[in-house]
Amino acid sequence: MIIREFYEKEFRRRNVNRFINDTKKYWKYTLYAAKSQLKTEVANSYLNWIWWVLEPFCFMLIYAFIFGYMLGRKELYYNVYIFVGLAIWDFFNRCIKSSVRMVKRNKSIVSKVYLPKHTLIMSDMMVNGFKMLICFGLSLGMIIYYKVPIGWQALYAIPSLITILIFTFGCCCILLHLGVFIDDMANVINIVLRFVFYLTGIFYNINIFPEPIHSLILKGNPLAFMISGFRDSILYQTVPSRKWLLLWFVISVALAAFGVWNIYKNENTYVKVI
Repeated sequence: MIIREFYEKEFRRRNVNRFINDTKKYWKYTLYAAKSQLKTEVANSYLNWIWWVLEPFCFMLIYAFIFGYMLGRKELYYNVYIFVGLAIWDFFNRCIKSSVRMVKRNKSIVSKVYLPKHTLIMSDMMVNGFKMLICFGLSLGMIIYYKVPIGWQALYAIPSLITILIFTFGCCCILLHLGVFIDDMANVINIVLRFVFYLTGIFYNINIFPEPIHSLILKGNPLAFMISGFRDSILYQTVPSRKWLLLWFVISVALAAFGVWNIYKNENTYVKVI
C-alpha cells in the first residue's frame, strides 16, 4: 500500500513540486546554515580550515606507509589514489553519521518553526561538500606534481560524482527518518559504515580480488563502484561501466525520491517524538 501510494503519478507530481518549491524558498537559509556551521567548526581552532585538508592528508600518509611501504602495494599513483578515495569517503561518512541525529540535534529549531527537514540534510552536505572540494583541489596539485596523464575519460568523473551526491542525499533522507524513532540507529550505522569502508577499496584496488568476488564487491557496493569509477577515469584513463553507472544513478534518484516523500509523510510526528 505504501509503495503503491508512492508511485501514484499525481501524488508523485505533488511531492516533486513541493520539494522544488521548498528548496527554492529555504535556499538562503540552507546556505546561511552551512556557512555558520563552517565558521563554528574553525572558531576555536588554531589551524582553522587547514584541518579540513590536514586530516585526510595525514590518513593518506598513514595508509600509504602501511599498505604502500610495509605491505608492498604497488598501485600506480598510490598517494593520489588513496587521497581521492578518502576525500569522497569522508564526505559520505560524515553526511550519513550526521543525518541519523539530524532532527534531534536541531530540536530547538524544528520544534518552534516549520522547516523542511531535507534542507537540514542539504545544509550538512554543503558543509561536507565544501571540505571535499578543498581536498579535490589538493588532489589536483598532487596530479600535477606526479605528472598524471589526463585523458577524455576523466569526464566520466562528473556523472560518478553526481551519482554519489544523489545516493548520499537519498540515504541521508531515509536515515533521518529512522533516526527519529530508533535511538540505537547511530550505533548500528557506525558498525555498518566501518564494514562498508573496508569493502569499498579506499586504500586498495578491488581488482586484486578474483572473480566472482571482484564483480560482487564492485557492482553490489555502490560506493565501491562509484569511487572506483571516479578514480580510474582520472588516474588510469578507463571508462566505468555505463550500464551500471546508469543503474546506480536511477537507484539513487529513486532512493532520494522515496526519502523525501517519506519525510513529508511523517514530519508532523517528528516533533512529538523528540
